[in-house]
Amino acid sequence: MSPRDMSYQALMARKNEIMKSSLGMDYDNYIFSPIAFDYERMMADTGYTMEEIFRIQGETKVGHTPLYELHNLTEAVRRISPSGKGARILVKDEANNASGSFKARRASISVYEAARKGYKGIVAATSGNYGAAVASQAVQRKLKCIIVQEVYDSRGVGQPEIIEKGRACEAYGAEVLKLTVGPELFYMQLRTLEETGFFNASLYTPFGIRGVESLGVEIAQQTRELLGKDPDAVVVTHAGGGNLTGTARGLQYAGCNSTRVIACSVDLTGLHMASDTDFNRKSFTTGHTGFGVPFATWPDRTDVPRNAARSLRYMDEYHVVSQGEVFYITELLTKIEGLERGPAGNTSLTAAVSLARQMNRDQIIVVQETEYTGAGKHQNAELSFARENGIEVRRGDPADNLPGKTIVIPERLEQVQSRVKDLDHLRLEYLGNAAKRLPASGWSESDIQFLADDVKKDPQWIRENFLTNN
Repeated sequence: MSPRDMSYQALMARKNEIMKSSLGMDYDNYIFSPIAFDYERMMADTGYTMEEIFRIQGETKVGHTPLYELHNLTEAVRRISPSGKGARILVKDEANNASGSFKARRASISVYEAARKGYKGIVAATSGNYGAAVASQAVQRKLKCIIVQEVYDSRGVGQPEIIEKGRACEAYGAEVLKLTVGPELFYMQLRTLEETGFFNASLYTPFGIRGVESLGVEIAQQTRELLGKDPDAVVVTHAGGGNLTGTARGLQYAGCNSTRVIACSVDLTGLHMASDTDFNRKSFTTGHTGFGVPFATWPDRTDVPRNAARSLRYMDEYHVVSQGEVFYITELLTKIEGLERGPAGNTSLTAAVSLARQMNRDQIIVVQETEYTGAGKHQNAELSFARENGIEVRRGDPADNLPGKTIVIPERLEQVQSRVKDLDHLRLEYLGNAAKRLPASGWSESDIQFLADDVKKDPQWIRENFLTNN
């Protein structure tokens, strides 16, 4: 038999067949048009109850992380807030999971599913904490693990944060394929899946999102136990959307029907995530607008036929903050609360500080996760790397921050001010992307209902705000 053609074009042509065999699920069972599918049935067909998710995660050191009230930070915020303002700020310390981030929840169900279906190993494509989470879970389930990681620019230079995450993957026993930025990542993921026959622990499968649901449930339970009421707002660092989707679904499961789910990303406007020259001119490899906006406005840009992470379905607000503001809050958390946590995980905390100033004192805002820090993930390493790449780092007004050129670290807490993105603009951009897959003139009633659900509006809103102009 002649060897298979492993050229880029040939491998891309086999993408659907590779994905089907590496996931053990057939997306065709759910898809009913180029844009619409039965989302809730796909999620339900994972087959796991919430009780089973908690049991599975408990077997591999995941979940039941502490919820802390940040008394000193709340007090500092109240000193700069109008009279009667300054909500209580709480943080869910996800750094206590095996592997040091909430991604352990996401990996736990995927790895369990792989073991249950008889796969011998796991493949995951990631530059972030997810790789370490998959590797940590795989070794506990006695499965092999290969992490395909985007590390270097064309000069062979890698960001200290990404290098640290690769080190963590290797520490847990994974083989790490370290690549340059660009299309090589997806090519190598497909090739590795085909050659090994391993399970695809994609970030965007229903199994991964179901794993995050336990985080939302725990936030609801612990806030009620600690303060006797539901949180008024939960702030979620937003990148590809799985963090927000899973947490929001868990909050809904727990009955937190009036809790606002607020997304937050680091503003990296102007930097292209697939650009070789821009790759090392950012200090955040995740939780930024380079992922947050594209994935909100078209979730199905992933390595699976339909993305289970659909952030606009669950998002009530979307805020952005600057890199300098996140570094400032990271340092402040260490100095006044005694919690040294990774800057990327403090993105949502930065927005929470700004939001708390506008909320009443008797209200509760929960920061939904933290992540471990150390080595390349530490803010000092990231700022040093920024300087080495010609980026000016200085103190001043964070409004002067220019992504890829200047990181301006606030001088005072009152300078930390998140900015609100226009959700309706994002919704219309999403609908425009849907129309590129299927012209709006061909949308059926079921398509319109799906799109309405996906942007958290009713069908009439779509007709009035999009279809009348298209």
